[in-house]
Amino acid sequence: MADRKNVIWATGRRKTAVARVRMLPGSGTVTVNERKLEDYFPRDTSRMRIMEPFEVTETREQYDVLVSVAGGGVSAQADAVRHGISRALLEAVETLRPTLRKNGMLTRDPREVERKKYGHHKARKRPQYSKR
Repeated sequence: MADRKNVIWATGRRKTAVARVRMLPGSGTVTVNERKLEDYFPRDTSRMRIMEPFEVTETREQYDVLVSVAGGGVSAQADAVRHGISRALLEAVETLRPTLRKNGMLTRDPREVERKKYGHHKARKRPQYSKR
């Protein structure tokens, strides 16, 4: 393990998923919950979303990433990891802010699930109206 001085910590969130990202200089390996990226996220689109900050900033092979992610579903977790990596890159190199901002990677997606209301089937779906 590299010295503690070079380690950058960041947090990414999406829906109820929270990703704690640890980034350190290295060869470009990404480990999620102590598993390889390919094992944890088998879907190509999820892996593409996660690696997007590195592609946009052209820093793909410069950092090793260790991620601990919990909560939410697969897609929300992938977006939480992406948000955390973007924030960690920003802490590492402040000059990347315009690039990351332009591609919408620093903005936390505020959308959450709306709660179910009593008397309704779901959050907004009501029982069928009967006139007679």
